[in-house]
Amino acid sequence: MTAEVLIEVDGVSRSFGNREVLRDVSFSVVKGEVLGFLGPNGAGKTTTMRILTGTLAPSAGRVTVAGIDMLEQPVRAKAQLGYLPETPPLNRDLTVDEYLDFCARLRRVPSRSVRAAREQAKARCGLGEVGRRLIGNLSKGFQQRIGIAQAIIHNPLVVILDEPTVGLDPIQIKEIRALIRDLGQAHSVILSTHILSEVQAICSHVQIVRRGELVLKAGINELSNHLTGAHLEIGLHRPPTALELSAIPGVDGVHQQNDRWLIHFASDADPTDALVRHAAAGDWGLYEMTRPRLSLEEVFLELAGDDRPVAEQAA
Repeated sequence: MTAEVLIEVDGVSRSFGNREVLRDVSFSVVKGEVLGFLGPNGAGKTTTMRILTGTLAPSAGRVTVAGIDMLEQPVRAKAQLGYLPETPPLNRDLTVDEYLDFCARLRRVPSRSVRAAREQAKARCGLGEVGRRLIGNLSKGFQQRIGIAQAIIHNPLVVILDEPTVGLDPIQIKEIRALIRDLGQAHSVILSTHILSEVQAICSHVQIVRRGELVLKAGINELSNHLTGAHLEIGLHRPPTALELSAIPGVDGVHQQNDRWLIHFASDADPTDALVRHAAAGDWGLYEMTRPRLSLEEVFLELAGDDRPVAEQAA
């Protein structure tokens, strides 16, 4: 059975003047998916989030939400979305109940259903005991929960969260992550973050954007495997020069790590046999050859790189 596609991004680009911030980005998000959206600062994450939520129009391409075109029918498309920006849009002078009632009305929840929608959102976000308290008197963790509650009060198909755990203490982070995992059972969730451990903890899929281009989308369990097969780590007692190693057919690049070498190669050009033959012929003293499993951080650095990203236009 084919999974239901809730977000479809097709060939989206965005320029500010003559500066291209996003370039031909395409991806989809299916029902029940928790997608971690990763990239260095300035890579295009925030611009993508703004386009997905309809607060910024693309220069080219299209976005559909549950099959509804964001540009052609923005009101209908946005009704399917819940959004938590990095700074939650809270009114600190209202009680939690007052604020959530207000958000429900903004989201066109019928008057007869506002109370039920508010109570359901509070229950899901662990806010049942603080409904009559002023938002300004609550902790940062509770305020973040309120921000999530306003994003789901109308029961949207897709929830978009921008850096949802910034500024929280470890206990609050654990609680918010558990909440996001729970949201993934009933909604599709897009999580923009630069915290790699967060992606590993709560996401089912991850995609990485670099210099305005999407460089990878994969299942979280597939991600390390994606690059594991393209690396060899070898130990040599009498190593040759890096130039000699690089000249072996199939080798794309080499990197020395103390007394070992990390060999990069294309997935369709495994140089293992050639390395063994050259090591024996050259008396390099080959004593170890392994395929290391990379951490998510190593995968991120491999794909995102250290290049200076395209500067992202401020909101």
